[in-house]
Amino acid sequence: MHIPDGFISTPVSIATYAVSAATGGVAVYRAKKNFADRLVPMAGVCAAFIFAAQMMNFPIAAGTSGHFLGAVLACVLLGPSAGFWVMTLVLAVQALLFADGGITALGANVMNMGLIGGIVIYFIMMGVLKLLPKNKKIFLGTVAVASWLSVVLAAAVCSLELAFSGTIPFRIVFPAMTATHALIGIGEALITTAVTAYVLSARPDLVFAWSEDPTFGLNREVLADG
Repeated sequence: MHIPDGFISTPVSIATYAVSAATGGVAVYRAKKNFADRLVPMAGVCAAFIFAAQMMNFPIAAGTSGHFLGAVLACVLLGPSAGFWVMTLVLAVQALLFADGGITALGANVMNMGLIGGIVIYFIMMGVLKLLPKNKKIFLGTVAVASWLSVVLAAAVCSLELAFSGTIPFRIVFPAMTATHALIGIGEALITTAVTAYVLSARPDLVFAWSEDPTFGLNREVLADG
């Protein structure tokens, strides 16, 4: 999923940097309004967990491997704004200190994994939850599906960037990326759901999507009965 230097064209690099920077500006503004002080330690733990988890690859098939993304987990626990910045921090450290993802491709990686895989999927998830019965099982099931979708959608956007850059033809890169990441997404869903379920059982007040988000958190008294 991490795009290295030299894989995307200059116009794509500039465009994705612009989108990521604009998203970051909005995220800072919204985080200042919505981020609760009690979530500060959770933000540090979440960033450390995602960073460590992304460094560990697991085999998929035919010599390929995948790694944890963590964008939905960050947004579910911290909210979309803080979740985006956790992902940005993780990706920046990986690129700058570990050469995992290129500097010129950092904007694309942040957009793919932080915006598309995080914020966009989070709001889709919360919109779906508004239409469903309010209980913990449905909440966690929706988190699982959203986690899987975040990996596949981020991979699809990544393949578009590579195709627009002329690196790999779309007819080759799109099916290869989405098929492989559909398998990776299963692991993503299992890890994200397990961590969310654990935090939800121990400290439900630390799960932003459960207790704080106005599109779902207002129903937390009903949810507690589930």
